[in-house]
Amino acid sequence: MTTIEKLELELKDVDKEISKVNAELSKWKDRQRVLHEKKLSIKNSINKLKTDTLSSVDWAGTTYEWSEDVIRMLKDVYKIDSFRPKQLAAINSTLSGQHAIVVMPTGAGKSLCYQLPALVKPGLTVVVSPLISLMEDQLRSLTNRNIPAKLMSNTSTKEETSEALNTLKDKNTKIKLLYVTPERFAKSKRFMSNLQTCYAAGRLQRIAIDEVHCCSQWGHDFRPDYKYLGILTQMFPNTPLLGLTATATASVLTDVQKMLNIPGCLVIKSTFNRPNLFYKILEKPSSLEDCLTILEKLLKGRYRGESGIIYTNSIRDAEDIAGGLRKRGLKVGCYHANLEAAVRSQVHTKWHDKYYQAIVATIAFGMGIDKPDVRFVIHHTISKSMENYYQESGRAGRDGLRAECVTLYRMQDIFKVSTMVFSSVGNLEHLYGMVKYCLNGSLCRRLIIAEHFDENWGTADCNNMCDVCCTSGTNEKIINVRLYCKTLGSIIENAEKQDVKVTAQKLLDAWFLKGPSNLRQKGKEPSISRGLGEDIIAFLLLGNYLVEDFHYTAYSTISYIKNGPNMDAVQDDSFELTMPVRRYTSFDLQTPPPNDYQPIAALEQIDANVDESKAKKRKNDDKTNSKSKNRKTDN
Repeated sequence: MTTIEKLELELKDVDKEISKVNAELSKWKDRQRVLHEKKLSIKNSINKLKTDTLSSVDWAGTTYEWSEDVIRMLKDVYKIDSFRPKQLAAINSTLSGQHAIVVMPTGAGKSLCYQLPALVKPGLTVVVSPLISLMEDQLRSLTNRNIPAKLMSNTSTKEETSEALNTLKDKNTKIKLLYVTPERFAKSKRFMSNLQTCYAAGRLQRIAIDEVHCCSQWGHDFRPDYKYLGILTQMFPNTPLLGLTATATASVLTDVQKMLNIPGCLVIKSTFNRPNLFYKILEKPSSLEDCLTILEKLLKGRYRGESGIIYTNSIRDAEDIAGGLRKRGLKVGCYHANLEAAVRSQVHTKWHDKYYQAIVATIAFGMGIDKPDVRFVIHHTISKSMENYYQESGRAGRDGLRAECVTLYRMQDIFKVSTMVFSSVGNLEHLYGMVKYCLNGSLCRRLIIAEHFDENWGTADCNNMCDVCCTSGTNEKIINVRLYCKTLGSIIENAEKQDVKVTAQKLLDAWFLKGPSNLRQKGKEPSISRGLGEDIIAFLLLGNYLVEDFHYTAYSTISYIKNGPNMDAVQDDSFELTMPVRRYTSFDLQTPPPNDYQPIAALEQIDANVDESKAKKRKNDDKTNSKSKNRKTDN
C-alpha cells in the first residue's frame, strides 16, 4: 500500500469520526434547545403566577393613606364624580410603588391614571409618548386645569428644551408632569444626566409609558426607540413604571414586560368590549364613484348632522374621497401626514367645532382625539391589523352613546395593504386577522375581537350590536370548497409551467374564463357569483392553501399568488374543506339608527363578569396544579 493510499484511508477514518461528532453535537444542540424552551416556559409560568398574585389584591379600595386626596382631586381638579372601570386600581397601584401595565379601551381614561397621581405626592412624573400631537393635546388640557406641565420634543425651541431640562434639576419647580418622546432616552445624554440628578434627589415619582405596546416587536406599532426604555429599571430601580395601552394581546404583554425588565408585574386589564359600538361590514364597490355614492348616502342620510371619521390607507385615497364628497355638497376635511402642521391643526379644529361633518384621513389622524360625540367611523379600506382597527374604530362613541363602525371590504384591498406591510415581522399575520374578521358571516363580530385579545365573551355581551347577531335567525350556508381549491391550484401550476406569475385578480379572471386564454381553467365557468369567488380565494389564503409572493418593480411592489403548503391536502377526494358563506345583510343608508343605548352600567357589568371569569380560571388552575403535585408526590 502506497503512502497516498494509507493517507486516504486515514482521511476516511477522520471523516467518519467527524460525522459521529457532528451527530453527537446535533443531539446535544437539540437537547439544549429543548432545555431552553423548558426554561422559558417555567419562567413564563413563574411570572404569570406573580402577576396573578398581584392581580388578586384589591387595588380599587378607598382605604389607602392617599385615598381622600385622590377622590378630592378627582372632583375639584377634573370635575368628575366617579372613576371609570380600572382607573382607581391603576392609580392606587402606581402610588403604592408597583410596576404596572394598564390595558384600557380607547377613550376609557388612561391619561388620568398617571396625571392624577402626579398631583397627590411631591415629585415629578415623566410621561413617554410617541406622538407629539397627543402630547400637545394633553398639555393644553392640563393647562386648562391649572396643572403645571412641560413638553420636550424635536419641535421644541432651544429655550423650551432648556426650561424642560432645568425642571429635572430644580428642586423647587412646580412642574408636575414632563412629556418627552422615547428618542430622548436613546439620543440625549444631557436629558439622561438631568434625569439621574432628579432621581438622586428623590424627585422622580414615576415614569409613565403611553402606547407601551410599541415596545414589542410583535405589537402592531413597534417603535425601535422604545427598546431603550429597558434600561429604566436598572438606572432608576426605586421609580415605578406605568405602561399604558389600548391594544395588547397576551403575547405582546409578555414581550413588553420582558423588554422593560419588569417580568411578573401587575397587569390591570379592562374589557376590550365597547358595548355601545355597532359593527358592520359593507360590500365595497370596485369603482371610486360607486364608493362615493355609498358614503354620500350615509353622510346625508343615516349620519345626517352627526360627526365622524372616514379612514383610508393612502394619501391619494384621502384626497380623492374628500374631493369627491365635496363635489357632492358635503362639508368634509382632508387630513394626512404630508399636510403642513398648521393646515392639519385647522382641519382638526373645523371638525371639532362641527364645521366639517367628517374628516377623511389616513391613520395619521387619530391618537389624542378629544371629541366624545363621534357617531360613526367608516373604513374605506381595511385596517392593517385587528389592533389598528380596534383603536381606529374605538374613536367612535366615547360619550357612551350608540355609534357605528362600518368597514367597506373587497378582496383587492387585501393586496393593496399587504404590499405595504409585508416587509416587517408579523405584519402579514396581523393583516390576515383583519381579513378573517371581514370574511366572517357566522360568528358574532365581538367574539372575533374577544378571541384576538384573549378574552372570553358571550353573544349576550353583543346585545345585537353587530350585523351578524342582527341576522342570527338566518340559516347559515356552509359549502365544501375543495374542488374550487383544486381548480385554482391547477390554474397556478399551468401558469408556472408557462413561466407566468398570477395576481389574485388574474387568478380570479382565469377561474371565471376571463383574461388571457392560455391561463384560463379548462371546463365550465364556476356556478357561483364572482363575489363568492373572491371570498373563496381570500379564505384559501388564510388557510395557507394559497400564499402571497411579493416582487419589487421600479415603482411598486406586486403581490402574486402561489400554491401554499396545504394545497396537497385537496388532492385527496375524501378531504372536506368547508367554508361558511358570508351574508351581506341589509343596511339602511338613509334612516338614522336608534339612539337609546345606555352603556356605562353595561360596561361596568362586563368588567365585573371578566374579573369573575378570571378569578374562576385562576381557582381552577390552582386546583389542577395542586392535583398534579399530589400525583407526583404519590409516585
